[in-house]
Amino acid sequence: MSGCCDNDCSLDARQTRQRRTLRIVLGINATLFLVIAGAALYGGSSALLADSLDNLGDALTYGLSLYAVSRGAMAKARVALFKGWLIVLAAGVVLAQVIYRAFVPSLPLFEVMGIFSLLALAANSLCLYLLWRHRHEDVNMSSVWECSRNDIVSNLSVFAAAGGVWLTGSGWPDTLVALVLVIFLLRSGFGVIASARRELHVAA
Repeated sequence: MSGCCDNDCSLDARQTRQRRTLRIVLGINATLFLVIAGAALYGGSSALLADSLDNLGDALTYGLSLYAVSRGAMAKARVALFKGWLIVLAAGVVLAQVIYRAFVPSLPLFEVMGIFSLLALAANSLCLYLLWRHRHEDVNMSSVWECSRNDIVSNLSVFAAAGGVWLTGSGWPDTLVALVLVIFLLRSGFGVIASARRELHVAA
């Protein structure tokens, strides 16, 4: 009886830690989306817009993950599957923006890209640090950590694009980085989907 109590208490404590972490990273990503999206529209950057949409997807993801924390394996796998498709949807939105820029070209403001990509990098590094210890706990938290890792790659890519725009005086580095982010997001999204489907198969 005592052992069962210990297991239940341990599980409750882990779920409490997960909820606390998810609430923090949810707040960070929701705020980042508003700030970075505004900067992307002002600076005319497709790559920075991709970054902001990634944060929006993450905020939705963390909200769903909060719902799944205390649910069973089947529910967690279904939420992870939905999160994977959210990542794929974000990639599609960015691709549409890139196609639009191909027909309506403009020179993005590299200063805005550089400053706000570094701001996002600092915030997302904090999220990755907070989520690190949860990354192997279950499929729900593993997919959350995957989203946070994507953010770091996105931020560094946008900063590199800002340098490319500054050096070349052209908007092509911004477009190229946006396309690379699309590929990265698609790979990550389909990876999460495959993992979730495996979990669904096991839980069925």
